[in-house]
Amino acid sequence: MDAYKFIKDSIIQGKFEPGARLAEETLAKTLSLSRTPIREAIKQLEAEGLVIPLKRGVGVRNFTREDIRQIYDLRTILESYAAGQAAIHRTSDDLKRMQDANNRYEKVIQTYVESDIDCIREITEVNQEFHEAIVAAARNDHLYFHISKVVVVPLVFRSFYWYNQFQIVQSFEVHKTILEAITNREPERARIAMHEHIYQGRDHVLNNFEQITTPS
Repeated sequence: MDAYKFIKDSIIQGKFEPGARLAEETLAKTLSLSRTPIREAIKQLEAEGLVIPLKRGVGVRNFTREDIRQIYDLRTILESYAAGQAAIHRTSDDLKRMQDANNRYEKVIQTYVESDIDCIREITEVNQEFHEAIVAAARNDHLYFHISKVVVVPLVFRSFYWYNQFQIVQSFEVHKTILEAITNREPERARIAMHEHIYQGRDHVLNNFEQITTPS
């Protein structure tokens, strides 16, 4: 089994609780692997901000309300800029990639079941595809690196876990607005729509803080 995927999925789904210490020896036994791939996986997860160093070893990152505010403040600055730049630089291939992700999003909505892990995993993936397509269309090699540091996947995943049907559809509708602005080469409209989209996500996380930051 892939150590990186196993540990990351366990963090995202709350199987490894925030603050929990990740012991290399225990993980190696669980996965029937040597410590080397475990150590490499943990280094990668640390670089992504999902785990943090402890006095002994590493632990799953925990989040405070202030962490969330700071994370989303940075996200809205970076991603709204990316959306504006995408409206200027996008190609037909970029638009197709965004549209394909949105089409998948719409299909997931049609079979969406609240709190279903498989549905939420797929929504998280297609949502990420849409946002990454926008960043790619911005034609700025430095943007993806910085955005990847503030898009904290466990928060995104668990925030979707607490979305209801209306909120899922609302998120999709905002995606359509952003895509329309980028298609029509309207950078300011794209920037504003993305700015509001990220802050709506922030408010949802803060409103459901206890549920989102506590494993189910």
